[in-house]
Amino acid sequence: MPKYVTLFNFTAQGITEVKTSPGRMEAAKAGIEALGGTLTEFLVTMGRYDGVVTYELPDDETAAMFLLKTGALGFVSTETMRAFDVDGFSAITDKL
Repeated sequence: MPKYVTLFNFTAQGITEVKTSPGRMEAAKAGIEALGGTLTEFLVTMGRYDGVVTYELPDDETAAMFLLKTGALGFVSTETMRAFDVDGFSAITDKL
């Protein structure tokens, strides 16, 4: 299953309502699972980004739908990357 890494920052609305963030984190996990995926890790960070989420979803279209739904809530802005573990990267380099 494809892996994704999403970096996020709280929006003005998100930081205003930061006390309710743990509930939204649980909702994100439930949303990923409802789409047939798995939430791997959800970290709040210090620095340029407010957090990092790693997860798996069935395909890029499903990931895009999840991210659009998340963005529409207005609490975070995101930057997402498709990720490859060592086996996935080896499969790519074997084709070179």
